[in-house]
Amino acid sequence: MKRNIKHVFFDLDHTLWDFDKNSGLTFQKIFELNNINAKLDDFLGVYEPINLKYWKLYREERVSKTDLRYGRLKEAFDALSIKIEDNVINNLSVAYIDHLTTFNHLFEGTFEILDYLKDKYELHIITNGFEEAQERKMKSSNIRDYFTTITNSEMVGVKKPNPKIFNFAIDIANAKVEESIMVGDSLEADIEGADKVGMDTIHFDYKNAHRHHYKRIIQLKDLVNHL
Repeated sequence: MKRNIKHVFFDLDHTLWDFDKNSGLTFQKIFELNNINAKLDDFLGVYEPINLKYWKLYREERVSKTDLRYGRLKEAFDALSIKIEDNVINNLSVAYIDHLTTFNHLFEGTFEILDYLKDKYELHIITNGFEEAQERKMKSSNIRDYFTTITNSEMVGVKKPNPKIFNFAIDIANAKVEESIMVGDSLEADIEGADKVGMDTIHFDYKNAHRHHYKRIIQLKDLVNHL
């Protein structure tokens, strides 16, 4: 049965905000500022999967925010056999967050799809990202005003895919599950998590790497075929 969707919930990082591109530019900047002798491409090649591993641990409450910020850098430098003192790693972890929101590349078609949707649906964000950084990302990239509500894992005390964060987001949006759909890049956190509470879902598989039974798009513009 076709649902009467009234509320569209988006993930932020890797869905609207181009995390990998902005993160790479941030590392380039802080390495230059701190005289870090590492080849950027080599570093990113080992860092990106390590970062995803730490975010999974963070979602599962197995590492803290501080552990994530330090550990992903420490492990990446160790993998490249680059010796960096702990105090430098800690300084880099702070600089990374400070500079990350100075780069605000969005995925292709972000403004076009949000403009298309804004008069048809209420739009919302559900994110596991750090609250202080996520708000700056949305304001600096000029997408904050598209969204009626922003639900952050830190305000709920749990992270996607925990059902509590989806139910919290639905409640503050004054929405109903059967009128809501979740759009996100993470099959585990966004799609399976939302599906378990009864939300409809659309997987933004921008790397075109998955095959499954969920609705799937590889470009944001393809949302027009589903909404």
